[in-house]
Amino acid sequence: MHQNRGISARVLDQPYLMLILAPMFWGGNVVAAKMVVGEIDPFLLLSARCVGATLFILPFSWRFLSADWPVIRRTWPLLMAYGALGYALYNVLLYLGLTTTTAVNSSIETGALPMMILAANFIVFRVRARVLQVLGVLIAISGVMLTATHGDLRRILTLDINIGDGFVLLACLTYTAYTLALRFRPQVHMMSFMAVAFTGAAITGLVMLQLFGPGITAFATIPTMSPTVWAVLVYVMIFPSMFSQIFYARGVELVGANRAAPSHNLIPVFGTLGSVIILGERLELYHYLAAAIIIAGIAMAEWAARRMR
Repeated sequence: MHQNRGISARVLDQPYLMLILAPMFWGGNVVAAKMVVGEIDPFLLLSARCVGATLFILPFSWRFLSADWPVIRRTWPLLMAYGALGYALYNVLLYLGLTTTTAVNSSIETGALPMMILAANFIVFRVRARVLQVLGVLIAISGVMLTATHGDLRRILTLDINIGDGFVLLACLTYTAYTLALRFRPQVHMMSFMAVAFTGAAITGLVMLQLFGPGITAFATIPTMSPTVWAVLVYVMIFPSMFSQIFYARGVELVGANRAAPSHNLIPVFGTLGSVIILGERLELYHYLAAAIIIAGIAMAEWAARRMR
């Protein structure tokens, strides 16, 4: 059979293309959110994203939800909790951080997430690690702290860290906890998982909007907002929320988790490039130094991990 196939089907057969697009869309989340700072409240941005993403994914996931319903009925609180933690809380902390720090800083700081996850696995689950892996983690995290202190590590001693960078670091810790919790994820299809988790994220976002933001009635102000806000809302609802998840999951399915995992290191690359090209942010000397330190730490940990196999 040599029938013409749709573009989406051809893309889903290209693992390395998907493993480039997924981190590109995730990196774009930082740039998009920074573009609308001052135009839309972070809690409203988060709530609109989660509600929109849930409504967008439900039609595509309906048949999977039906097949997985016996499991979902027993485990829906846990599935929703994944969305509350990994989607809602992570992103709202990131969006809050972007109100007072640069997108470049945020991108570099989130670049150490793989190392934070490795360290947490070692501490919480006692996952075996080589000395070089641990050293790589410490080196990468020192690069993050260099970024958070804007090149002056002495500020750690006085806890003089920009509050925005502090929120981004909290977001990274939140996503680390979410990643560790995934080992207890109920065995349901990825589309079912995303649909229920997004529903949990949407509910959490609406609660946070009411408690800490301008209130749910703020949704009425969205139609009057600028085209930029609308473009950002559409982007964050669809691309980092749905396409990145699907592309990454499909990439893992085709080439395996070990070969797919390093693609996460492209997230800060795309985030930084977008910050410079689209937002016009400047790269300072400490950014280059921090990026080099983080890359060195990641490379050391990756090399040590390969030696263990």
